[in-house]
Amino acid sequence: MLRNRAKRAAGFTLIELMVTVSIFALLTVLAVPTMQKWVANVKVRAVADSLQNGIRLAQSEALRRSRQVVFALTNTQTPQPGFTASFAGGFNTGSYWAAQTIPADPSESAVLVGSGVILSNGSPVQIVGPPVALCFNSAGRLVQQLSPGPVGVECLPPTQLINGLTQWQYQVTLNPLADHPLNVEVALGGQIHLCDPSQTLSATNPYGC
Repeated sequence: MLRNRAKRAAGFTLIELMVTVSIFALLTVLAVPTMQKWVANVKVRAVADSLQNGIRLAQSEALRRSRQVVFALTNTQTPQPGFTASFAGGFNTGSYWAAQTIPADPSESAVLVGSGVILSNGSPVQIVGPPVALCFNSAGRLVQQLSPGPVGVECLPPTQLINGLTQWQYQVTLNPLADHPLNVEVALGGQIHLCDPSQTLSATNPYGC
């Protein structure tokens, strides 16, 4: 008899089980929005990193080859020299990036130096880039090039297009879930900076814009 009582005491009653399940369900409901926001921010960071890496590769190839190299966004999955840049709403947009050399004279042919995926199919991440391509010279600086090679683009240093502007910005966002949009900034001197526009750049906060 005492053994049977001990067994019953060690188990869960239906009320206890229902309370436990209810608490678990409540915690899950509270955690889901936070988890969704975290996943959204991770997606934004992955796209921003891919974009930054593509720009850096274009710049490094310009330095290595001692040739001007142009970088632009495109919707062409397998771009070739002379690829078509993608524009929407007056901004450079696209799911892929590509970079090619700019021949120094007519005897040279353009060479594709790199390309990559920025946005996967169905990705909710959005990119808004400058209304021009980026052209790097052999010193890694932005230069003007009215006929860089890719179809539909030209390269202009920001100071020559908008008075007082010293850098181009690619804005990477994911609406409405992500709460940490990111910018990839390219300065006239060639400095490339991944930053958070919600923060201010300072000596103690290099991650700010």
